[in-house]
Amino acid sequence: MDDSTTSPLRFAAANGGEELARAELYGLLAQLWLAPPDDALLQRFQVAVTQAPEAGGHLEAPWQDVVAAMRATSAGEAADEFDALFGGVGKPEIFAYASYHLSGFLNERPLAKLREHLSDLGLTRDTGRAETEDHVAYLFEVMRYLIAGDDAGVCNLEQQRRFFRAQVQPWLAQLCDVVEVHPRARIWRAVAALTRSFVHVETQAFDLLEQ
Repeated sequence: MDDSTTSPLRFAAANGGEELARAELYGLLAQLWLAPPDDALLQRFQVAVTQAPEAGGHLEAPWQDVVAAMRATSAGEAADEFDALFGGVGKPEIFAYASYHLSGFLNERPLAKLREHLSDLGLTRDTGRAETEDHVAYLFEVMRYLIAGDDAGVCNLEQQRRFFRAQVQPWLAQLCDVVEVHPRARIWRAVAALTRSFVHVETQAFDLLEQ
């Protein structure tokens, strides 16, 4: 996702583009869970489209809340909140890792199983990042790739379904629960609510696929 421009953030068009919109939302959420928004991204939220193509859509209200939260903050304030929740010296207030929420510990069996899954998809970790592969941002980036990538043998609906069911759906609600009740969360309370709603929409879509 290129933050060097101020092109509007948008919902999917009513007449198409749903897959591109899914990929873009996964990418945006990955960015927001990985690091606080900088001035360039905050500027994009200033011109963000807040109305869904169809009024009352499941993501419309949580998206509007995220846009409002971003418009009401500065890069410094966002960085302070992010550090209070996910950073700091020693143990962070909130762990955004699947292994922790599934097993109670970091770097446990869920991470090993994830690495096996990623290997099957031909994916490896970016060694330039400190986060392990089970960080929520990494998982969302994988979903983005499976939706928008060029390799049709890997980037297809069935691989999306399998990865989502195994690596995203089992624990994301727990992470959102923790963030939404944290007293320091303001921006990320809105981000967590949008994440929860989006995962719910994705879950329902994959449910329909399996019927």
